[in-house]
Amino acid sequence: MRKGLIAAGLGLAASPALAQAPAAPAPTLDYAFTARITLAAPVEQGEVAGGRKRFIAITGGTVDGPMLKGTVLPGGGDWQVIMPGGLTKVEARYFLKSADGTVIEITNPGVRVASPEVTEKLAKGEKVDPSAYYFRTTPRFDVKAGSQEWLARSAFVARGIRMPDHVVIDFYVVR
Repeated sequence: MRKGLIAAGLGLAASPALAQAPAAPAPTLDYAFTARITLAAPVEQGEVAGGRKRFIAITGGTVDGPMLKGTVLPGGGDWQVIMPGGLTKVEARYFLKSADGTVIEITNPGVRVASPEVTEKLAKGEKVDPSAYYFRTTPRFDVKAGSQEWLARSAFVARGIRMPDHVVIDFYVVR
């Protein structure tokens, strides 16, 4: 009854069809670029607040794709919390430098989900087939006005692949 009153008050029909139809067309993704990020050995903090905390420093890398080319600057890193049951929470913060010299700050939170066995192999730096885990992020960019400002004015999603000494992240613009 209350749901119907709210819908009526908003001028909406309380129909199941309305709840099932999106208000707008679904967004699409356009491939923007890939970052190949080299990593230092993990620093293990141990069990903290229910999860295994780690820090992995970023040592450099490359950026290549149709919308951005450049390098990953050394510095920054990936803060991880490996939770029981195969969920790893990640938050990476680092800088890219585009081919035109623009320095771009990236904050890249996300999740990696795998079986506990695969999670442990990834934590040890072992090579694992990317189809054995889910690794997605929602990057945000801060950049000065100019040629790369489009990064801060767009929403992104990314897919990561963890390798023994680096990570490969494919970035997609949400349209």
